[in-house]
Amino acid sequence: MQAITRIQSRTIVLPTRDIDTDQILPARFLTTTSREGLGAYLFNDLRFDANGQARPDFVLNQAAADGCAVLVGGNNFGCGSSREHAPWALLDYGIRAVISTEIADIFRNNSLKNGLIPIIVDASTHEFLLTNPGVEVEIDVVNSTLTLPGGTVVEFPIDGFARYCLVEGIDQLGYLQQQMDDIQTFEEQRPWTP
Repeated sequence: MQAITRIQSRTIVLPTRDIDTDQILPARFLTTTSREGLGAYLFNDLRFDANGQARPDFVLNQAAADGCAVLVGGNNFGCGSSREHAPWALLDYGIRAVISTEIADIFRNNSLKNGLIPIIVDASTHEFLLTNPGVEVEIDVVNSTLTLPGGTVVEFPIDGFARYCLVEGIDQLGYLQQQMDDIQTFEEQRPWTP
């Protein structure tokens, strides 16, 4: 995982509430254990019609979405079943952070473990972002802040351990591997006896 300290990007707005993980990545695309290529299926049933043609009214199919790395979602984003494939698809597509007033716990945890930043904001900040698509925002992972146009700074909650892993560019296994000397010393001081 790559270290993440700061994200600066325009926003994409998908205001629909209760976007679940099956809408983010439909179950029929869960047959792979690889993260690569899943971005092509992101929001598949919302982005494309039954014939596979892009729906021009869907936000990701519009030119304004090109290059945007921050998605502003409606309330209760990421609800539904647990699947790491959902954050994988967002990341593979190029989304680095999701902002909402509510982000489902399992989705939030899966996101943090994979390098996608889930940001929960207050209702007025959320309303500003929903009604101003395409604004430039800056996310400071180290200080857990979101800077809006005009310089307004909004703090967001993030688990300390998850933040450490994101900033260091490691996952949970990488964290344990960093502790290997201490683990070995602990084991040597407490020999196993049957």
